[in-house]
Amino acid sequence: MTWAPGTGDGLAPTPVVRLGMEVAGTPRQLWLKLEGYNPYGSVKGRTALALWRDAADRVERGTGLVESTSGNLGLALAALAAAHRVPFTAVVDPRTSAALLYDIRALGARVVTVHTPDGAGGYLLNRLARVRALLREQPGLVWTDQYSNPANPAAHATGTAPELHWQTRGEPMSVLVAVSTGGTLAGFRRYAAESGAAWELVGVDAAGSAALGGPAGPRLLSGIGSSRPSAFLPDGHRPTVYVDPAEAVTVCLWLRATTGIGVGASSGAVVAAALRLFRADARRVTVACLCPDGADRYRDTVYSPLWRRAHGMARSGALPGVRVLAADGAGPLTEGVRW
Repeated sequence: MTWAPGTGDGLAPTPVVRLGMEVAGTPRQLWLKLEGYNPYGSVKGRTALALWRDAADRVERGTGLVESTSGNLGLALAALAAAHRVPFTAVVDPRTSAALLYDIRALGARVVTVHTPDGAGGYLLNRLARVRALLREQPGLVWTDQYSNPANPAAHATGTAPELHWQTRGEPMSVLVAVSTGGTLAGFRRYAAESGAAWELVGVDAAGSAALGGPAGPRLLSGIGSSRPSAFLPDGHRPTVYVDPAEAVTVCLWLRATTGIGVGASSGAVVAAALRLFRADARRVTVACLCPDGADRYRDTVYSPLWRRAHGMARSGALPGVRVLAADGAGPLTEGVRW
C-alpha cells in the first residue's frame, strides 16, 4: 500500500522545512522534519500511541501503567493514560526538564525520581531497576517497555519513515536519526529495507553513549544516548556520528538565530551531524534530519545562558563556512547570517 496521510499511525503529518544553504561554498539542501508538532510535542507521541495500543487490553484501572522515561514519552503516556482514566507512573531522573515534570504531574501521573547515577554515564540502568521494583510491589502494573517492545520500532516503520519518504518525494538522500532506545532508527531501517527507499541511514548518538555499541561514559543532554546497547539494534548501526554536547547546543542556538526554528538537544545533535557529513563529502547534496522535539522543553537547559555557563558550554567550531540562504516553510529568515 502506498503511504498517504492517515494510512500510517493515523496522526496528521508533521511539517518538513527545507533549508537551502551553503557549506564551505557548496550549495546543499537540508530537510528538517519537525516532530515537535506531534500530539504531546515530540516524536514520542507516535511511540506512546503504539505502546498504548499494545498494552490497552492488559491494563487494570486500579494499577495502570509504568515507564522509565527521560521526559517526552512520559508526557505522552501520561496524556493517554489520563484520557483513558488509568493511573500512570513515570520513572525519571534529575536531567528531566522541570517543565515536562510539571506537565506530567498536571495530567495526574505519579512521578518517581531516581537520583543515583548508574555508573555508565547516566541514570537509565537505575531507572529500569526501579521499574522492576515497582512491578514486584504492584502486581497487575503494566510496563509499556519502550526499550524492547516491538511496537516502538513498528510505529516508525509504518508511520514516521514512510511519511518522510512521501514528503520528500522519494528523493535519494542521507537520513539522520538520533538514538536513545534505538526504536526510531530500527523502524527507519525496517521501512528502508522493505520499501527500497534510496536512503543512506545515519545514526546520531551522544558521545559517551553505549546505545550503538560505543563505550559508556558521562553524558549531559537528555533524550539522546543510553547507558546500555539498544535491544532493537544489537549489532549497532553503521554509519553512526557521535556528537558532543557543546556541538549540539551551538547548532540549536544557531538554527533559531538564523531561521527562527527552535529545536531540542537531540535535534541539534542531528543537524550538527548533517553539517559534518556535508563537509566530509561534496557529493552529499541532500540530507534529511528527524528532529524529535522543539525548543519548549529546553528553556531551562539548552536555551538558558545560566545553564550553559554552569556547564562550561563554550561555542563549538561546528559552523564556520555554513550559510543559510532560504528556508521553505520556516519562520522569519535572517538572510545570509554567518555564525
